[in-house]
Amino acid sequence: MTIKSTTRATVVLASLLLPAMGLPMGAFAQTQTPTDAAPPTPAKPKAPVAKPISRADRVEKHIADLHAKLRITPAQQPEWDQFAQVMRENATSMNETMEQRRTGFASMNAADNMQSYAQIAEKHAQDMQKLATTFKALYGAMSDDQKKNADAVFREHGAHPRHGKVDR
Repeated sequence: MTIKSTTRATVVLASLLLPAMGLPMGAFAQTQTPTDAAPPTPAKPKAPVAKPISRADRVEKHIADLHAKLRITPAQQPEWDQFAQVMRENATSMNETMEQRRTGFASMNAADNMQSYAQIAEKHAQDMQKLATTFKALYGAMSDDQKKNADAVFREHGAHPRHGKVDR
């Protein structure tokens, strides 16, 4: 902004505010007589609060979304079903592991906390290894076009902020 435009903006602002500043404070108060008052508008009912989606539902949604994105064919369905089942088992297993951590967290000292987190990381690595093995079979059943698409889908997923942005 230049000095000229800053000065112009100040003059416009002052011309808008000065008349209001000269009025007594009572001029801003609004009074209504009961006969002039409009009937109060009934409060709009609040929208129902959406029930939080369960972890199992999130997993099922992720499985369905991935099935669509990967364009799984009926011939690939057996491999897909194995892959999806491992995803479900991994989610259940991780939920149990996290629940164990949650129940003991309040009484954990720093060393226990670190050990608990290491167990979660180890469990995650084991689960991912199982998932990678079943995905390899599914990937092997894909056409070249599906493989290119899968590569793009997983590249996009890997660059998701939750999973860490890949800088290139």
